[in-house]
Amino acid sequence: MIADIMVPMRDGVRLATDVYLPAGDGPFPVLLERTPYDKRGTNHGDFTRAAPEPRSKPEIARWFADAGYAFVLQDCRGRYGSEGAFTKYLSEGDDGVDTLAWLRDQPWCDGRIGTLGLSYGAHVQAALACLDPPGLAAMFLDSGGFSSAFHGGARQGGAFELKQLTWARKHALLAPETEADPSRRAALEAEDIGDWIGRRWRIGHSPLAAAPEYERYVVEQWDEDRFSPFWRRNGLYARGSYDRFADVPMVHLSSWYDPYSQTAIDNFTGLAPIKRGPVRLVLGPWTHGQRSVSHAGDVDFGPDAVLDGQVGADYFALRRAWFDRHLRGLDTPDPLSAPVRIFVMGGGSGRRTAEGRLDHGGHWRDEGEWPPARTMPTRLELHADGRLDAEAAPEATLSYDFDPSDPVPTIGGAIASGAPLMFAGAYDQRETATLFGARHPGRALADRDDVLVFETAPLDAAVEVTGSVVAHLFVSSSAIDTDFTIKLVDVHPASADYPQGYAMNLAHGILRARFRNSFEHPEPMTPGEVHAITIASFPTSNLFLAGHRIRIEVSSSNFPHFDVNPNSDWRDADAPPQVARNTIHLGGARASHVVLPVIP
Repeated sequence: MIADIMVPMRDGVRLATDVYLPAGDGPFPVLLERTPYDKRGTNHGDFTRAAPEPRSKPEIARWFADAGYAFVLQDCRGRYGSEGAFTKYLSEGDDGVDTLAWLRDQPWCDGRIGTLGLSYGAHVQAALACLDPPGLAAMFLDSGGFSSAFHGGARQGGAFELKQLTWARKHALLAPETEADPSRRAALEAEDIGDWIGRRWRIGHSPLAAAPEYERYVVEQWDEDRFSPFWRRNGLYARGSYDRFADVPMVHLSSWYDPYSQTAIDNFTGLAPIKRGPVRLVLGPWTHGQRSVSHAGDVDFGPDAVLDGQVGADYFALRRAWFDRHLRGLDTPDPLSAPVRIFVMGGGSGRRTAEGRLDHGGHWRDEGEWPPARTMPTRLELHADGRLDAEAAPEATLSYDFDPSDPVPTIGGAIASGAPLMFAGAYDQRETATLFGARHPGRALADRDDVLVFETAPLDAAVEVTGSVVAHLFVSSSAIDTDFTIKLVDVHPASADYPQGYAMNLAHGILRARFRNSFEHPEPMTPGEVHAITIASFPTSNLFLAGHRIRIEVSSSNFPHFDVNPNSDWRDADAPPQVARNTIHLGGARASHVVLPVIP
């Protein structure tokens, strides 16, 4: 290893870079991983089913070097050994271009450079590819690479994703500045993130006041609630650069309980039709980066749910096979011959496994495109008696009080970096006490007055839903702004192991009502007036077995996944929170309904 080469960027800042070279004279094809998580650290996802202890980044680098690649690891700007100030997401495109230019000048580089990385390590790749730099020849983006951070990853439906807060606090504590400053560490550790997660942060008024570089970007992202030019910058908005995005072989890998599944799909559908690529999409049933375990949360999907042996021999072998064929040009089998490979959840026994999880089951399937061409959009109407079916609903209304001081708790879902306040995956939505303890003692979500539940009769035959559920709701409110949320749930019937059944969350959606017509131009609601809104859920793929019910839950909060709408005038920073009386209108000309993407 050649350690801590200080590679200069265009502004003079130098980034710490380690180089691992194969034996022999070279030159060699190069693999580059840029990370804010310490180039000599260990990522929680870098393991296989056969070897569950995660490998360190240096171990992985040496493994690729033994296979004939020069492997380069670099600390992102302002992180660990690198100089400069860290501003999340916004320096990565230019720094990546400058790093590739440096690599191409090295005698051991043969001019062909591939990139790889998980999460932030995928975001930096997309930022780089948007600038189409010379030398970039292949990519493997795992669970990241913002298609649009405003629409997923930092915000959704206009609401702010509070995982940005938990991530910032965790990494502020790990920052080199904190290691070097005991008073800064003490100030950060003195604050309880649980006490702050429901409060609005301001500069100097947050648990990150002692780490101003983290506090600054968090507050900025939170304050930028519109889809403004702020969100169209490199590093946040690949969607705006698809035309010039590097035309190289690329993989977009994610999973149903990962916050970047929609990003992976957006990037695939935006790039595959206009690039030679090839461009590939893989979607498993996992949580963020956990591709070699068969469960997500409290639900198990069977032994075949892992990547190992189903998508590639394992995660390391899959990436090596991809680069062997598409970077080095070796005449080897294509490890991802189909454009799309997805895991369809469902089909299991419904029993409790030996590890105490629901056996939900599932299987892998290849597709030629996304969404699958044979998808049948299926309309189901919401009825006042809680039914969800194809019959026309009688005209009616259902109302509830949404109190910002008592939001609906998050129980699983497509989340990352939420610990210790929220956890990703599938959970029984009846079991609030299990997950949240004293904070939400014993109240199942469906029993709350502010959660409306609509479900089908027990299914006569299995129904597969693959894609995003879209809710078309007619709503009114006593407030000029409020939120509306949806959740898709697979309701397992009662069994010996689960006498009350099991309500398994599949996908969520949210809309801040002031953005119902435009994310660029918010508009107040007129209290009491009926407004048409559309909420698309995150993507999923699930086989609802015969005897199960398809459930849609409608409410106005999902906390702490998202910040809570105070139901007040967002233009007045001093406006106090208020309880909103929110109403869903049903039937007739205001027939609230959902459209399911059913696979026949």
